[in-house]
Amino acid sequence: MSTSVSETEKPTRFRLPSFGTQVLVGLVLGVVLGLVARNMGADGVDATTGEVDPNWLTETLSTIGGTFVTLLRAVVPPLVFLAIVASIANLRDVTGAARLAWKTLAWFAITALIAVGIGIALGLVVRPGDHTSVASDAASVPSSTGSWLDFLSGLVPANVLGLAGSAGDDGSVSMSFNVLQILVVAIAIGIATLKVGEAADAFLTFVRSALAVVQKVLWWIILLAPVATVGLLGNAVASYGWDALGSLGTFTLAIYAGLLIVLLGVYPSLLLLNGLSVKQFFTGAWPAMTLAFVSRSSVGTMPLTQSVTERNLGVPRAYASFAVPLGATTKMDGCASIYPAISAIFVAQFFGIDLSLTDYVLIAFVSVIGSAATAGVTGATVMLTLTLSTLGLPLEGVGLLLAIDPILDMGRTAVNVTGQALVPTLVAKREGIIDQEAYDAPRGRTAWREDTDLEARPVTATTAA
Repeated sequence: MSTSVSETEKPTRFRLPSFGTQVLVGLVLGVVLGLVARNMGADGVDATTGEVDPNWLTETLSTIGGTFVTLLRAVVPPLVFLAIVASIANLRDVTGAARLAWKTLAWFAITALIAVGIGIALGLVVRPGDHTSVASDAASVPSSTGSWLDFLSGLVPANVLGLAGSAGDDGSVSMSFNVLQILVVAIAIGIATLKVGEAADAFLTFVRSALAVVQKVLWWIILLAPVATVGLLGNAVASYGWDALGSLGTFTLAIYAGLLIVLLGVYPSLLLLNGLSVKQFFTGAWPAMTLAFVSRSSVGTMPLTQSVTERNLGVPRAYASFAVPLGATTKMDGCASIYPAISAIFVAQFFGIDLSLTDYVLIAFVSVIGSAATAGVTGATVMLTLTLSTLGLPLEGVGLLLAIDPILDMGRTAVNVTGQALVPTLVAKREGIIDQEAYDAPRGRTAWREDTDLEARPVTATTAA
């Protein structure tokens, strides 16, 4: 007896969910484990330092998240340097490169002005300083402050790598990097490479090869993002919880309302005005947005922001490798526009100080120009102290807001990174250099289209629309 088989059944293979789904699962799992860790309480108090010892679950979550951020930060210096040098060298293939740069800066300023305007309006309407139960004895001057001198001195590279070392009390040495200084060094070397001409061809070959290697390492690191999300968000929930929100509830709502208006109102409007699909933009930028939310680091997210901007949103690499690193240090609609505007108004209202029209103009000025002062220093606290000192408001007001800063920083950073991907996309569209096919393509199972073409294609900018 013979048996004929008309159709061969293929064995079913297990497939992991898409990258975005994995990150969402990590977000949910992180919140659950964070709440469990918080309910477990602390293991005790260190008799020597008096600090609370976290339980084993909180420590595990902190280690997982911290390791991922450390890996990302390790890739940032070589990535920024190599990408900027290579992108400037590629400018020989870009028609209207100077116009692209100026239009990028102009859109940075336009979106920052819109964001700070929304922040000021919310501060005046909601009046968070009049609706708070925070005690005045919580006011204190922060340990680190921002100033215009910090910004100017930060432009001068301490060394060719933009690195700095500091010794701890226990004899350990820690290294840090100043992204703004790395940008300055990379721009100088990139321009020199253009001026040298053919003699720099061997150097450019090395830079492009090194950039390809760094990008491959970056890909391996970002594949860990779903697991890292569990640790980053879980540690945030376990360490800070939501207890501090009660006394500053109105202020918190005002901040997140401003962030949502910019994210879901201003950005989609700009996309529609330029003939771009809102859905395609947000699905393309989503991996960077979620990583920014949990990591609370624009610079740490910058490699992923650049990747999705190029591969998902269709921005040419020669332009994206210039605009995204620049945006990661100077384009902060959350930290440098909405937050300092509402916070300054909160501090003024709390201490009973009336702000004049000139003060509101100064808030806008600091938001547009001063955000670069935070590069290499860190965070919204420095930007807030810069704003308060410019207005002559009490710096002690910063201490009132520090308790909930980690909770606010999640939303601020997500908006920062979204804006850093938005501006290059808008400029590329208006200049006629966007890869519309890539922008409109269905999103795959990974964070971006997995192409291996590491060469920047020629870019010809047309007259702006």
